[in-house]
Amino acid sequence: MVDVEKVLDEAGLKNEFVREYVAHWAEITGADRVEVVSAADDARLLKEAVDAGELEPAGDGLYYSRSYYKDTARSEERTIVATNNPADKGVYNNWRPASEMKPMLVERMTGASKGKTMYVIPYLMSPPGSPLEAYAAGVELTDSRTVVLHMIRMARVGAQYVDNLADPNHFVRAVHVTGDLENLGQGTPDDQRYFVTVADERTILHFGSSYGGNALLGKIAHGLRQACYDGWASKAFLAEQFMLLGITDKVTGEKYNICGGFPSASGKTNLAMTLAPDALGDRYVVEFYGDDIAWLWVNPDDGKVYGMNPEFGVFGVAKDTNEKTNPTALDAIQPGSGALFTNVAYNADTHEVWWEGKTKEPPADVTGWRDWKGNLISEREPGDDSPWAHPNSRFTTTLANVPNVAKDFEDPAGVRIDAIIFGGRTSDREPLVRGIKDLAEGVYDGLTLGAEATFAAEGVDGQLRYDPMSMRPFMAYGEGDYARHWIDVIGAATEQPIFAHVNWFQRDPDDGHFRWPGYRENLRALLWLIDLKNGKVSGRETPVGILPTRDELHLEGLEISDEDLDVLLTIDVERWRQEMGFREAHLKQFDRLPEEIWEAHRRVAEALEAEEA
Repeated sequence: MVDVEKVLDEAGLKNEFVREYVAHWAEITGADRVEVVSAADDARLLKEAVDAGELEPAGDGLYYSRSYYKDTARSEERTIVATNNPADKGVYNNWRPASEMKPMLVERMTGASKGKTMYVIPYLMSPPGSPLEAYAAGVELTDSRTVVLHMIRMARVGAQYVDNLADPNHFVRAVHVTGDLENLGQGTPDDQRYFVTVADERTILHFGSSYGGNALLGKIAHGLRQACYDGWASKAFLAEQFMLLGITDKVTGEKYNICGGFPSASGKTNLAMTLAPDALGDRYVVEFYGDDIAWLWVNPDDGKVYGMNPEFGVFGVAKDTNEKTNPTALDAIQPGSGALFTNVAYNADTHEVWWEGKTKEPPADVTGWRDWKGNLISEREPGDDSPWAHPNSRFTTTLANVPNVAKDFEDPAGVRIDAIIFGGRTSDREPLVRGIKDLAEGVYDGLTLGAEATFAAEGVDGQLRYDPMSMRPFMAYGEGDYARHWIDVIGAATEQPIFAHVNWFQRDPDDGHFRWPGYRENLRALLWLIDLKNGKVSGRETPVGILPTRDELHLEGLEISDEDLDVLLTIDVERWRQEMGFREAHLKQFDRLPEEIWEAHRRVAEALEAEEA
């Protein structure tokens, strides 16, 4: 039996509640060794991982890992929010009783780390000194060294973050046990995997994966699900799957910060990491804060909404990341950055990596190249054009590696939030941008956020797959209570952010081209929104929000046809009337939905009925 007390003494970990927790789980999991880690251990752990074959070198200071082929993405159907109160059940949170789930996870984890090291990762999901620091501390126990290396990039890691807590017992207890990945029955009725957040006990128990959000418990499980519940239980803050960026006008010196939610494949990371288009680059500077999570609260000193990215790094999707779509991301994973690549294609001879979209064509010389499953490309059957990289392949790097990361990204005070935006991939109906000044209508718009179904079979033609606030997989309590909490938190601000809905994905139905150029040009819509908030433009009122007029947009240097721009600055009233029926059915699923949301829905529906098509 490992001497846990001795290990913790040698590591200088003093928090008695943490020590008790580590000893408890060391006994359950049966780990042969216990090791407390900090960010200072990164270089040693990288060498150990390479020597053990867990990582491969992918260039100077770059590393490659391959996960088990059935363990490549988050598994929503196996992801559970458990509490002791059935009232916490929502439509999307897969709620189960804590009394049912905890014994089930303990049973699976018992003895499952025998022969392995249990790594103790004390971490903080906020800058030290943040107003929300009390909700940010956690300790993850994991039996995977690669998980440790990812966590060092994604969170602030070290014993000091749990030894100096105002309440030493107030930290998230997170346990990750990989399990026997080849014998877990993934995707079958006998699937043994479970990823459980026991939200009202601030405990996270994940079994049966070593991949991404299933294993990096500070990220989604703590940073979103647990924090979502903590924010509601405390009535103090919102934790959302939001990007966050800053825009500085070099002429006026003013800076504005915008956060927002986007469903999968709707451009969130590319927007978060965007740069000003060439024609506007002399005047505007865009800074990156985060691409995935934002915590929002009202500062009582000035009555304004503030936000921060609780993460320390970026866990980005590699697919289609290139010099055009996201040059910022490529700069963040250059040699020497310490970046980790997961499930991309890899060449063991040259230590290169590749993924679909990195270049227009894959490498012509396939010698040495292996796909994400480890199979040689050179041995493929003729005509086999299956992807070299997994569609959910990733890169992991620290925020400090992002070239345009904001200088104040670690400011514990956070940054003032001027606008909250939502955007889903829709080929018609949604204009380029529509501003919303009313709080209830802004929250209503977020609750009815959606993107087009990937295949027609997933829904009625033109119907969206709704993803409220882009939190569908992460909401930790009921949607009606969630809407109430949003109205209460943002409503407490004396100066509220403006809301907006954006859409870069309208297509011409005849030839299928995107009407808006996208990428860096998206900044133009955000600049108009800030002008609208500041009263510099007034836009055009429509039933679904305020749209820009052509002369209000910053169009210098933009290549776009008059026809496309006209369509982007109008709404299709008939399509919107159809949408309102879908929205009503969607909202009727939610218990305790605030009356303010229904009033907003009726206002929009009645205005659309009164509008001339």
